[in-house]
Amino acid sequence: MLDDLKANNRRWAARKTSADPGFFKRLVGQQAPEYLWIGCSDSRVPANEIIDLDPGEVFVHRNIANLAPPQDANYLSVLQFAVDVLQVKHVLVVGHYGCGGIAAAVDGKRRGLIDHWLHPIREVCHRHQHELDAIPEERARLDRLCELNVIRQVANVASDVFVQDAWARGQPLCVHGWVYSLETGLVNDLGITVGGPDDLARLQARD
Repeated sequence: MLDDLKANNRRWAARKTSADPGFFKRLVGQQAPEYLWIGCSDSRVPANEIIDLDPGEVFVHRNIANLAPPQDANYLSVLQFAVDVLQVKHVLVVGHYGCGGIAAAVDGKRRGLIDHWLHPIREVCHRHQHELDAIPEERARLDRLCELNVIRQVANVASDVFVQDAWARGQPLCVHGWVYSLETGLVNDLGITVGGPDDLARLQARD
């Protein structure tokens, strides 16, 4: 079963060892990433590959539509470990254009449990309904909703007590909002980096 995947693994490990004989030995010793990536589970959006970093260089949390809901224990556990233990310097909230979760949140169809998970996106849509209604083309409208969702999740991350406490003790930590393009392979920086309470206040006033 899955012999092709195991063969791929062996070739990958051999390539890494050939290029850097001590690579895996260093990984065993510790992980010291400077980045936490909060992204979508979509198989077309692999965190390490997009930003061309090796294993050990980025801590990753992925879920449907890259949400950071304050009631989700899984996300909160990852955030706390990344901030308090690993002491990452950057949290990257990364959505992607063409996200199926974004579309599913607002197409009016019922799918079961996922409808509850996607509810925060419907709230973002309602909050920005006037702006979104002014965009005539559906794809462009969904792309903008994708951006607005990332902005909302950046605010969620930056509002969390783990991040707030890190800032209070002088720990350098910035939260960034990006959107990845499946068509080009490039990330679009939304220009909403939050590096402290003042930045957060400005973002919340804008949102």
